[in-house]
Amino acid sequence: MAEVEPVLVAVLAGEKRGCPEDEEKDTPSKKPRVESDQENEGLPHQDEEECLEGEANDGEEDGETFADMMKHGLTELDVGILKYVSDHEGFSGILKERYSDFVVHEINKQGKIVHLDDLTIPADAEEVREALEQPNESDILTEEQKKQLGELQLFKNKEGSVSIEVIDDTKEKRTLVHKAIKTQFPGLETKTEEKDGQKFIVAYHTAGKKALAAPRKHFWPKNRGSFCHLVLYKENKDTMDAINVLSKFLRLRPNMFSYMGTKDKRAITVQEIAVLKITAERLAHLNKCLINLKVGNFCYKNHPLKLGELQGNHFTVVIRNISGTDEQVHQALTSLKQTGFINYYGMQRFGTTAVPTQQVGRAILRNDWNEVMDLILKPRPGAEKEFLVRCREEWAKTQDPEAALKKLPNKRCVEGQLLRGLSMYGKKNIVTAFGLIPRNNRLMYIHSYQSVVWNTMVSRRIEAFGLKPTGGDLVLKGTTAHVLSAEEAESHSIHDIVMPLPGFDVIYPTHHVGKGYRELLAADGLDIDNMRHKVKDYSLAGAYRRILIRPSDVSWEVIHYDDPRISLVHTDFEKLENKPAPVFNKEGKYRALRMEFSLPPSTYATMAIREVLKLDTSIKKQTQLNTTWFN
Repeated sequence: MAEVEPVLVAVLAGEKRGCPEDEEKDTPSKKPRVESDQENEGLPHQDEEECLEGEANDGEEDGETFADMMKHGLTELDVGILKYVSDHEGFSGILKERYSDFVVHEINKQGKIVHLDDLTIPADAEEVREALEQPNESDILTEEQKKQLGELQLFKNKEGSVSIEVIDDTKEKRTLVHKAIKTQFPGLETKTEEKDGQKFIVAYHTAGKKALAAPRKHFWPKNRGSFCHLVLYKENKDTMDAINVLSKFLRLRPNMFSYMGTKDKRAITVQEIAVLKITAERLAHLNKCLINLKVGNFCYKNHPLKLGELQGNHFTVVIRNISGTDEQVHQALTSLKQTGFINYYGMQRFGTTAVPTQQVGRAILRNDWNEVMDLILKPRPGAEKEFLVRCREEWAKTQDPEAALKKLPNKRCVEGQLLRGLSMYGKKNIVTAFGLIPRNNRLMYIHSYQSVVWNTMVSRRIEAFGLKPTGGDLVLKGTTAHVLSAEEAESHSIHDIVMPLPGFDVIYPTHHVGKGYRELLAADGLDIDNMRHKVKDYSLAGAYRRILIRPSDVSWEVIHYDDPRISLVHTDFEKLENKPAPVFNKEGKYRALRMEFSLPPSTYATMAIREVLKLDTSIKKQTQLNTTWFN
């Protein structure tokens, strides 16, 4: 799907940061004939050096250190991203100067753009009937009682409970008070106590501060769907990080949550998620406890969400400090709207370090496990966290997995998982040791290799034939690829043409570019006719991918502003808080391009932006731009 990826990393002071609670990212992977919708920009293609538990690079290190590391990173040329489809003049600009410059709203199964715009709790049918028959709950408690209960809920008072005297003491009245407290103040329990002949309703936390997380055993109505669907709004946190935080507060396993696609960290994103048999009340209560996360738009349904079910994503992107004239901007965006962009795999698919993920993928496909081990564990140039440098040095010196593992404060980074496997199974069983790394992280390596092959061959296809379909090109008929004759090519558009990712279940174009696949794989020591691997997980079926994508809902404006620290997008959460939209000063000294567009699944927003700017979107190049801008 069209997710977000870290393109620019320097950040201004004042950015909020979320809780550093991470979890293994092990989402299932498929091998479909037409490229899966879950092959997406937000897939957790983390680099080997990023630890999964609070050690991941959050893109906000010291600028000089990060720029130094990026001297050894990849550029677009390194991964086959070479061509443009438009002839407009490019211009410079800074992408993701702030994470709030990149806002993503999921497009759900019904084709609706997902927004967080409702924090209320849905009522079950039975509750609706009772509500019609009973007084308004908000009238049952006095304002003073509500204040005391609110402070109790958030542990802001010194007392461990709040007692409410029942003046008109009847069972019906007490029932209403019990229900009003539990409904308006999730997390509190109530009991009835008698003091000096007078009855009181006592509200309290069942397990102290742990009550925020402790699941309360309760009856689940038969007429209520088993899954609570909700909208997750998050800032500067990727999807699995966010779900891990929610699961820890709710004391659930992360696999109780389901979603249609992952969204990356350095952005503000809005998406649907679902959780099994957790009430909206418990979920809504988390809004008072979480940082940079909000949940809402609750409803109950009988089914979970599945990867790939989304129809795409809608982007709002701010590119700051643009150099292009209004006419250049108009030409660039008009071309994007009418023609589109080359559907390249974006840079985050290939990692950010001196050891690109596709090199590891190639070694896996060649069944060269010593090289796989060496590429992941060997010392590498560029700035790295000190504990990783020490770990790599220890490995290079001793080749002792246990000794190298001791250098890691956290064992759940990729290096740690591999070293743990080597210490358990020995260096003669690298395949088994490598299997300790989560499956999705292992598959990212071979997917990365497929992606660089696809990018390279599509660049050759555009170089050879431009934007005109030709005999030997492929189109899809349903899910099956068909080779066009020269006559058939006349009746097709470039937007119909697909190219294969290499695998055992695809066919290739019959013109000379198609034959280039065989040559490219042969140069890498691979046989295109034998893409089945001894380890089933690493067998490549292949897939088909459109070579051009045309965004929908394209709009744009050039804005001027004076304060580079302010957000230039009015977010869903700001709207819920009734905060005013940003005001732009036509005479402002800074100039930015604010653009919106929607993309289908399995496409990369940065490749659309690349077509507009005609600039290299790699972190290496963007960091150089950013360093120049701030200096």
